[in-house]
Parts: sequence; C-alpha cells; structure tokens
Amino acid sequence: MGPKLDVLINDFAVRSFRDVADGDYIVARMACRAALVTQFQWSSQQAVEKFLKCILLLNRVRASNMGHDLGVGLKLLGSRLVLDLSATTKKFIDRLNEYGQYRYFEFSTEGFGRDLVNLDRAVWELRRYCTLDPQPQQIKLRKGFAAQRVRIPNGYLEKVIDDVNSPAREPLLWQNGFFGRRARRMVKLRSWFEARNAPLSLNPQILNEVEKYVFLPKEVRAAYRAHTTP
Repeated sequence: MGPKLDVLINDFAVRSFRDVADGDYIVARMACRAALVTQFQWSSQQAVEKFLKCILLLNRVRASNMGHDLGVGLKLLGSRLVLDLSATTKKFIDRLNEYGQYRYFEFSTEGFGRDLVNLDRAVWELRRYCTLDPQPQQIKLRKGFAAQRVRIPNGYLEKVIDDVNSPAREPLLWQNGFFGRRARRMVKLRSWFEARNAPLSLNPQILNEVEKYVFLPKEVRAAYRAHTTP
C-alpha cells in the first residue's frame, strides 16, 4: 500500500467512523437526558461500533465480518493491541451489544439515568485509540480524580467544544465529567429508571404473522421461537 493510499485510508477511518461516532455520541447524550431509552441505547451502540471500526481500520485489522456485533470488534482488536478499558466500560459495552443494536423494540429493555456517565466514560476510554497519535493512549483514569482532558487533533468533538456558537456544544458539555474545557469531579444527573416490555415478549404467538409483513433478524425469530416451543 503506497503512502498516498495509506493517508486516504486513514482519512476514511477518521471521517467515516470517528467523526460520525462523535455525532452519534452527542445524540445519545441528548436521548439519555430526555429518558428515551431505546434511542439512547441505539445511538450509544452506533457510537461505540464506529469508534471500534475506526480503531480497527487505523490498525489495519480486517473487520468486514464485524457487522453490528461489538463483541466481535473487541475480539478482533484483542488480536492486535490491548485496550485499556475499565470493567465498568466493558460491562456497559456488553449491555449495549445485547440491547442497543435493536432499533424496533424487538426485545424488552431498561435504562437508568446514570447510564449517561457510563456512556461518557466508555467514549473517553475508546476514543483515545481513534488516532495515530500515541499520546492520548498514555492518559489514564485515576480513581478519585477528575478525568484528564484528552484532545485529539482535528477531532469533531474538539471543534464543538471550541466553538461557543455550535448548537451541539451544550448537549455535549451538559453534566459531562469527561469532555469539556475544564475538569469536573462531580456531575448532577436526574435519577430515573425505565423498563418496558416489548410487544413480542408479551405476545410471542404473533411472531409468525408479524414476519409475513416485516423483516425480523434471525436471532430475534430464533429467540421467540425457542420461547414459545413447548
């Protein structure tokens, strides 16, 4: 691969994955603030998925079979480099992988107001690897201390933070302990919890009729068939 092509591939990784993931992250924060659980989980999953794909491409790890499976992405990355991810972030990503990839309320779900902090932490930890600059990867979280500010050159989030007139700035900075111009040791969030039962979980007997008219992922069909089989 020639130098020019290498640069273009890296540009693709940054603009198509990292920059779009930054936008998905801001959308996810807005959804969580509004207690829109399905939208929050979907946008969070999309952000994490694109951050992972950016890291994979920058490191030239073949990932054409990853699809929307965050677990596959993490496993592929594990074959090339060690991601410094906290146990809290790993658990949050696992939950997103289980529920976040379903846009149409195929499965029952639950959400918490404190998930906003989990999202912020996960993005802070993953995004450090979405650059060829090794310096951000050297910055670590320290228990009991505010998260250090990590700035990626030409990053979309950095541009939003620096532009006081950006309409995306307030949703990004609102009660954000990980991104912003100043370090924050404490954030104040509205405590909420929401749990909803999906239509198919309440009435799995409608599965055969529903799939005559709409597409359902094979794992959704398999799960509900197993649930209804005597």
